[in-house]
Amino acid sequence: MSTEELIRDIKKELRAGMNGILSAKMREAGMPYKLIFGVELPRLQSIADVFPKNAELANQLWSQNIRETKLLAIMLMPPDAFTPAVANAWADKIQTPEEAQVMAKYLLQKVGRAKEICIAWLQDEKPLPTICACLCLRHILANNTSLNAEERQIIKEHTNKILPTANLHLRKAILALFCISEF
Repeated sequence: MSTEELIRDIKKELRAGMNGILSAKMREAGMPYKLIFGVELPRLQSIADVFPKNAELANQLWSQNIRETKLLAIMLMPPDAFTPAVANAWADKIQTPEEAQVMAKYLLQKVGRAKEICIAWLQDEKPLPTICACLCLRHILANNTSLNAEERQIIKEHTNKILPTANLHLRKAILALFCISEF
């Protein structure tokens, strides 16, 4: 099946799972998307489970300005295809804290060079990639992966620098990271 056919099938599933009330509320709240179906995350996960993990499909879904296709792109991107270059390109296009949270949970923590990517994003100090980085590091540490002294120092230095002016979502992500015993 071609990528275009897969995208067509995905959009059929999204239409079938559409929640008009939630979609309207998200639009009213100012979500930055061209289209919002209002499909909840558990339903998106079940849709993702039916389709192949495929980098081309994920990249095409990510490029669309539709909330659900962006979230599905994260779920369908194979971790081994999410290289630092791809991760950085995607980071520049994260539009909402929800995307950052989903990326941390469903994709970035599974990437071989996740710590390296997260530390680079912390050093860039862009709010949405930093939310993703903090949450990803929290997942990594919760799964018994440790940080060396240099990594801990860089993380502490940059998060402490960001924290005083951080928005609510970023502040929560930083504080969630610091709740881990390693800090």
